[in-house]
Amino acid sequence: MARAAQLRARNASFWEQAAPGWVRHAERQDEFGRPLGAAAMERLRAAPGERVLDVGCGCGGTTAELATAVGPSGVAVGVDLSEAMVAAARHRFPEPRFLAGDVETMGAVPGAPFDAAYSRMTVMVLADPVAGLTTIAQSLRPGGRFAATVFRDAGTVPWLPAAVLGAAPHVGDLPPLPLGNEPGPFAFADPARIERLLTAAGFGAVVIEPHDVTLNPPDEPDAVAEWLIEIGPAGAAYRKATPPAQASARSGAVRLLERFRTHGVGYRLPAGIWLVSAELGG
Repeated sequence: MARAAQLRARNASFWEQAAPGWVRHAERQDEFGRPLGAAAMERLRAAPGERVLDVGCGCGGTTAELATAVGPSGVAVGVDLSEAMVAAARHRFPEPRFLAGDVETMGAVPGAPFDAAYSRMTVMVLADPVAGLTTIAQSLRPGGRFAATVFRDAGTVPWLPAAVLGAAPHVGDLPPLPLGNEPGPFAFADPARIERLLTAAGFGAVVIEPHDVTLNPPDEPDAVAEWLIEIGPAGAAYRKATPPAQASARSGAVRLLERFRTHGVGYRLPAGIWLVSAELGG
């Protein structure tokens, strides 16, 4: 428990510092990051009139998409740890309901029970995954559906380190990188672990499938580099750096991302994900 509390505090600090980058690049993240969650959105098949929960809603784009699917007779609620991102979500999308809070400690999300829950690239960064997944389970009605995406192993996302490695020499100290199963992009790389965690949280009918997707940002090297730097672990240090240091950081990231770029066309950033789905038993 002490270790989980320590990781939870570290998570809260990280996302507080990361939030300004996510808010600034919310439109880019919605547009170019959409392939990372599209398979789970399709698997969930939110229907008109349903009540749907979006876990790790960020700046609200995925919740707004779910709200469109359930229509005016349904309800979409987004929850996120970051108060700044939730504030941005409320400003960007007035119709869905957004809540700031730690899904690991709230017991059940206000507004429960929900018919379905969705999460794009969030459950892998939970400090205590069983606690967070249990909250999701307790927020669903019997028979409720859950669909999420997470990264597979680091080798399936070869561009992800580029922004960090390119920026790091120019922006000062970065937060500690996750080790082993600590919350981070590859904490859910092992599908057997994912199944164990979901089962411990009370889910059944667990299905874990590999998907390969591609992010397609435009041929704007400086803008793409800044986007990836600002939403990653180098983002807080980058924002504190001097303008010359920021320019050097972007140049470093541009160089490392060059192999994923087709001049005049844009970037092709491959990503290996797990599509995770489960149901809550009756």
